[in-house]
Amino acid sequence: MRAALYLPNFGAFGDAKAVAEVAVEAEAAGWDGLFLWDHVARTFDTPVVDPWIALTAAAVATGRIRLGALVTPLARRRPWKLARETVSLDHLSGGRLVFGAGLGSSGGAEAEWAGFGEETDLRSRAALLDESLDVLLGLWSGEPFAYEGRHHRVSRTRFSPPPLQRPRIPVWVAGYWPNRAPFRRAARYDGVFPLFGRGHAAGQGDEPGQLAECLRFIEQERGSLEGFDVAALAATPDGDDGRAIEKAARYADAGATWWLERLTPDEYGGRFEDEWPIEAMRERVRRGPPLPRRGAR
Repeated sequence: MRAALYLPNFGAFGDAKAVAEVAVEAEAAGWDGLFLWDHVARTFDTPVVDPWIALTAAAVATGRIRLGALVTPLARRRPWKLARETVSLDHLSGGRLVFGAGLGSSGGAEAEWAGFGEETDLRSRAALLDESLDVLLGLWSGEPFAYEGRHHRVSRTRFSPPPLQRPRIPVWVAGYWPNRAPFRRAARYDGVFPLFGRGHAAGQGDEPGQLAECLRFIEQERGSLEGFDVAALAATPDGDDGRAIEKAARYADAGATWWLERLTPDEYGGRFEDEWPIEAMRERVRRGPPLPRRGAR
């Protein structure tokens, strides 16, 4: 199992330079990746950074860690512009990009969806998501491509260059378990980012058990989990490395291939709106991932 940081693209991290600084510290401390939330606005007044600009800054500042946005709500993106952005970033990073796709959070619906005239109906957003993924993969192929869907139409075209990664940039699909539809979708791609309970909140209930149940469902859909990435969200802020390693091991036993360390103020006794215990959060980064040291594996 590999380990990555998972942090908001707003508040103390609502600045591309701040994200790049955390990425540099993460790489030095032995983390394997850094993933950002993808929001355009919040319900409270806070700085927000475009995730693709911030990831570009992180890509330039690092040379090893995986990078991506978890997750991008394709219902409010133009897939052809996203194709250009993702391929450009994949080349810039040397093939280190992961693409996370989902419906998008409904928690900030007024700020991010209705407030900008975006689609609020979840069924319609699901249809947009599926069509957008079809278009994205077609444009990534580097081959002549045309598409006629209910929501999107692409006249015959060919995007060059294709991604550096082959056969494509890995696509991880998010969903809230036990809803089945998102996980049928995830089974068609390269990985899954399952959420439980209170969505982004980490460590609610028996999540390793729910994760194992979720993966049994995906395995039935795919036929195999070989080569399939599973991103498990949790948090270990208290400084007890032994307990952190034990917690991560439970997720690994359940089938996780990635540990995503949630780096948010609420995990450190703060508040999203106005209190970010940033020094304690950065110290967690510098302590390194909650996994056995590489030489001990």
